[in-house]
Amino acid sequence: MNSRERVTRTLAFRSPDRAPRQLWLLPWAEERYPREIARLRERFPDDIVTSPPFFRDPPATTGEEHGPGTYVDEWGCVFENIERGMIGEVKSPVVRTWSDAERVRTPEERLSVDAGRVNGFVSGTDRFVLAPTRVRPFEQLQYLRRPENLFLDLAERPKELFKLLNRMHDFYKRELELWASTDVDGLQIQDDWGGQDALLVSPALWREIFKPLYRDYAAIARRRGKYLFMHSDGQITDIIEDLVDVGVDALNSQLFCMDIEDLGRRFAGRLTFWGEIDRQRLLPSGSVEEVRAAVRRVRRAFWRNGGAIAQCEFGPGARPENVEAVFEAWEEPISKNRV
Repeated sequence: MNSRERVTRTLAFRSPDRAPRQLWLLPWAEERYPREIARLRERFPDDIVTSPPFFRDPPATTGEEHGPGTYVDEWGCVFENIERGMIGEVKSPVVRTWSDAERVRTPEERLSVDAGRVNGFVSGTDRFVLAPTRVRPFEQLQYLRRPENLFLDLAERPKELFKLLNRMHDFYKRELELWASTDVDGLQIQDDWGGQDALLVSPALWREIFKPLYRDYAAIARRRGKYLFMHSDGQITDIIEDLVDVGVDALNSQLFCMDIEDLGRRFAGRLTFWGEIDRQRLLPSGSVEEVRAAVRRVRRAFWRNGGAIAQCEFGPGARPENVEAVFEAWEEPISKNRV
């Protein structure tokens, strides 16, 4: 069974030979642990990869996204960073007042994709290939307005907010349509909707304003025969049913901010959980055995002849031996999958 078949069978709950693997590497880890990462890559190669963007016209950015100093993204948002290997913070919004919104330029260069090179990349691998789409309306609005302004906007509902959001949404649909016309296996969307204990907005507001956007994104994927993968940090239990409803196939979320067993009772066999293992406490501070027990817990909750991906993020503070233990535990036979 090759990687592509392994992932598609997992998404369809059709008994793959094992859980597919994917290691997420942050620059923080790459700079500190190059030898350990090389060992991990050799022992546990990824089943899921992301296509290079293959832009004919690279997006207009300045600075280094994960380096100290100033970085300007393709939307013109200015990030200030004090630590290498991390993403910075927007201190001054592009849209200070709504009169500034007309100056926001959609990054059309992201649509200059060389589809032929993408298709060549896909045909040259037996791994499951995701598109490098950056569809994140909520996060990008925060970058353009800053969070405190955006939350007030969502309460006050100025018409300019929806005009800007509609422009962004139209651009994101074009980006997804473009990538859906290539041979990639899946599309990606991402928005961090949760705090440590609850959603950052009310579920009612989310359903009113943002759920229709995600429904459009999922419809593009379905129409083109692609899978839809989504990432969100935080406690997002209240909208997972909605994500299933719109058509998300695989969800990457901070499971250890939520009730894993309850999620398993409600969603196992209906949604594939694209990782993860606790990167707030266990990966930096837990023992190897605690990490192994956490993997077994996740597997027991979600694995139903598929429905779980052995994803792990190697980021700030994580210990290499704990990341390695994640993938070792996912390799255990089902009969040993007991805490």
